[in-house]
Amino acid sequence: MRPIIRFAMFGCTNRPFYHIVCTNKDAPRNAKPLEQLGTYDPLPNQFGEILVAVNFERIRYWLGAGAEMSKTTAELIGLSGFLPVHPRSYLVAYRNQLKLKAASSQEQAASNEPPVSGNK
Repeated sequence: MRPIIRFAMFGCTNRPFYHIVCTNKDAPRNAKPLEQLGTYDPLPNQFGEILVAVNFERIRYWLGAGAEMSKTTAELIGLSGFLPVHPRSYLVAYRNQLKLKAASSQEQAASNEPPVSGNK
């Protein structure tokens, strides 16, 4: 039995809420965990904040005990500064940057076109 640190989904339809848990690798997603290590609420609250609460001491313990991390959990913990930033975070940021550049260039091209007049 190899432990893994991953998300366990709670909440309801259209309102997800995740517990960061340490569980056995073969256990189902919402099976009883070995230990709950934190929580993650991906939807912004009334102040625009995405809330994450993590017990870094216990994560350090489980990583020392040989636990693996899922990709999404490693990405979230990497953004917190506890681990190095996950490479997928850089890739997502780069893709978002390309989308912004494309949208701004389209907007600029649309503003540079002369107005079309219907009367000839």
